[in-house]
Amino acid sequence: METEKKYALLIDADNVSPKYMDLVLRETKTLGDVSIRRIYGDWTEIGKHSWKECLLENSLTPIQQYSYTTGKNASDSAMIIDAMDILYTREIDGFVIVSSDSDFTKLAMRLRESGKYVVGMGESKTPSPFVKACDRFKTLDILMRSVEEIPKKGRNVGKSYYKRENNNIAEQSIEKEKNEADISPITDLREIKTAIFSLLKENSDESGWMFLGELGNMVLKLYPDFDCRNYGYAKLSNLLESFRDVEIRRENAKDSHNQLVYVRKRD
Repeated sequence: METEKKYALLIDADNVSPKYMDLVLRETKTLGDVSIRRIYGDWTEIGKHSWKECLLENSLTPIQQYSYTTGKNASDSAMIIDAMDILYTREIDGFVIVSSDSDFTKLAMRLRESGKYVVGMGESKTPSPFVKACDRFKTLDILMRSVEEIPKKGRNVGKSYYKRENNNIAEQSIEKEKNEADISPITDLREIKTAIFSLLKENSDESGWMFLGELGNMVLKLYPDFDCRNYGYAKLSNLLESFRDVEIRRENAKDSHNQLVYVRKRD
């Protein structure tokens, strides 16, 4: 039996709202054993009452870090130092860094250089350098809305959902284009679709088929922030089924009750 991977969860309380904590913990638990759960902030300044119940319910260890200078986030330094201590002193397979701050870009890169799997979580305002520095990045505000709207059956919530999200994103992008050119919400679905077709062309077999799991892993390497739920779909297969020019094939795996899914571009 494969040993469950261990993760360290480090949260920047100065740059994330307690309303996301249920989602953060739920997403983190799917990765493996979250053996370290720490949250950093100046608890004399930030909303102590809004965080107290959240910390108790989710067994988060609060780390006090005073703000020595106005306008500077001292929690960043404390998180970075602790992350490096954990890297060298604990048997950890990966890190989950929860923040919308680009100051953790170098940390994510350094942890990956040491062979650790890095998952970032933050709002859509998170600067793209930090997003791209992670193996995976989950956009909390968009993901929270999409998770609430996806039906239990796992089908898409309709084109109107994606159009509404895209319209909101487009309006925000136009408004902030000059000042926040490096800040990007979720990747446009049209770009994802183009990348998928390129991957199918380059990696499919002689008949044009490609294993869905392999395709999904390749998409994540190109776009760490990719999550089909951001676009209103519970599974990658559901998303691909919405493309008219994509064909899906399902087979029962030998010696297993699992189902193998393959995908190819229609001629």
